[in-house]
Amino acid sequence: MTTMANKKIGFIGTGKMGEALIKGILHAGLVPPGNIYASDMDAAKLQMLEKEHQINICKDNRDAVANSDVLVIAVKPQIVPAVLNEIKSSIKKQLIISIAAGVTIETFEKNLNPGTKVVRVMPNIAATVKEAASAISPGSAVSKEDTAMAASIFNAIGRTVILQENLMDAVTGLSGSGPAYIFLIIEAMADGGVHEGLDRNTAKLLAAQTVLGAAKMVLEGPAHTGELRDMVTSPGGTTIRGLRVIEEQGIRIGMMNAVIASCERSKELGKKT
Repeated sequence: MTTMANKKIGFIGTGKMGEALIKGILHAGLVPPGNIYASDMDAAKLQMLEKEHQINICKDNRDAVANSDVLVIAVKPQIVPAVLNEIKSSIKKQLIISIAAGVTIETFEKNLNPGTKVVRVMPNIAATVKEAASAISPGSAVSKEDTAMAASIFNAIGRTVILQENLMDAVTGLSGSGPAYIFLIIEAMADGGVHEGLDRNTAKLLAAQTVLGAAKMVLEGPAHTGELRDMVTSPGGTTIRGLRVIEEQGIRIGMMNAVIASCERSKELGKKT
């Protein structure tokens, strides 16, 4: 495991994802609060983070760079070029981690000094509850140790995989957009429960916990999803009746097509950045 205790981590941008990362890092004890530096246009947000977590707030982006060994860029994609132009002269040997959706490693490497270490990461909204699925792609100047360092940061808010950058659009379609698909499924399952007499809160709790439990069985056990499904499906029972309806309604192919469509849209948007 990569030791982070003596590293200083800077953040440019403290929106939902940036704040989730800060909280996750502190909760996991990767570094003490005094080793985190943050800058943002929202002064009130910075003051709130300073008060709640005792981190350091910076007067500008260059200040965050100067005080960091690892710099997380967590700003909206459209302002990345302006941020890079601002901080270029301040970057020395820092590891740069970008979570700006759709912005390629090449964009960073072209706009920063040659040899700058850049890692691109695609987390998802579940970072806010420390259950993110994050994909990590290292740039050309990044070492195995640098990649391990990035993984340790994002493991603090969920689980990580290391992939080639050309698979990032697939990640966007699957885990980036995926929470929205699961929210829809939970809502639909709860609606079914309400139809059959459950009150809304009970139905929502049962549906959400069912999804959580099923996911944990997939992640924590060796069994294939088909085997797990068979564990629940008795001959002539209730589950097989429900599965038949799912197949008749085309829900399986609908979910596949949703992921594929989201991936294709991600590729379209990537061409515009």
